[in-house]
Amino acid sequence: MNATALEARLAAFDLRNVHPNLRLGTASDRYAGWIGQIYPEHYAREVKARTRQLEDDRFEERVLPVASVRDYFAHFDVLELDFTFYRPLREPDGRPTASLFTLNQYATHAPAEARFLLKAPQQFFAATLRRNRSGRIRYEPNPHYLDAQACSRQFLEPACEVLGSRLLGVIFEQEYRRVSESPKPQAHLAALDAFFDALHPKVQAHLELRSPHLWTPAYFHWLAERGLGFVFSHWTWLPPLHRQWKLCGEHFTAADRNAVVRLLTPLRMTYAEAYALAYPFNRPVAELAETPQAEAMVRDVTFLVQAAAKEGAIVNVIANNRAWGNAPELARTIARSVLQTF
Repeated sequence: MNATALEARLAAFDLRNVHPNLRLGTASDRYAGWIGQIYPEHYAREVKARTRQLEDDRFEERVLPVASVRDYFAHFDVLELDFTFYRPLREPDGRPTASLFTLNQYATHAPAEARFLLKAPQQFFAATLRRNRSGRIRYEPNPHYLDAQACSRQFLEPACEVLGSRLLGVIFEQEYRRVSESPKPQAHLAALDAFFDALHPKVQAHLELRSPHLWTPAYFHWLAERGLGFVFSHWTWLPPLHRQWKLCGEHFTAADRNAVVRLLTPLRMTYAEAYALAYPFNRPVAELAETPQAEAMVRDVTFLVQAAAKEGAIVNVIANNRAWGNAPELARTIARSVLQTF
């Protein structure tokens, strides 16, 4: 494809198949702020609104129907679905949850070539859970932490049944914990090893531990030995992506040669701060997108794609509105950076 044709594709936000070692996608998809950019104008008649409270601020979230996913995949290679993080697909007694109904809708409307990354339910991988007790936020021990049998039965097995080959992988995210509140790295690693030893073997797992003091050499060796992916995460309290690459030994560890890069928030900026700046997600925001840190983030992602080309891996970049103001614009910026490099 010549340069003129390629630029025409990028101008229309067609970000598919930009490079053999890169897939571009976003974290969630149904944002009304993307109408006219990713979604046709007719979706403006189908928008539903819901209110969200973040700290002292209230926001009206405007979302499209799930059927819009067919238009999403006219622009992107992969989609991360986050709603599975909050509730499993089945209840303990096997009854389907609302999350399973929604996932079935995605499966119905997405094309055959669609690829999904799902977030594993926090119910099975978070050591503590956030609870509201009489208006006070508390973090309580999770009684189902690392329950592999329940995770397989209530999440992985139905996910595979619904998505089949379109399920590219599962992201296991574990919350940030202070050193004083964390187990010893060796004990933590032993617990993870027992958990993944008992899980569904057909699904590629990618781990995002948000406590970098648990990123020991033994942890990275274990990931490589088990063929589990390390999630490169641009998130509040984690080191920059280039530092993460150094820490993991400058190798991709997933058995299927897919790597996941999640661009979530600027470093040292909280979720609520980034959300408030990015809202309503319909354009890049200077405080997010026009900073030295943002430039470094794009540069680091481009470098990871170069490394993947050398190793025969594929980098799945998941852009978030909170990292830039508008996830499609962030994805397009990365596409252009990669194309200029190769």
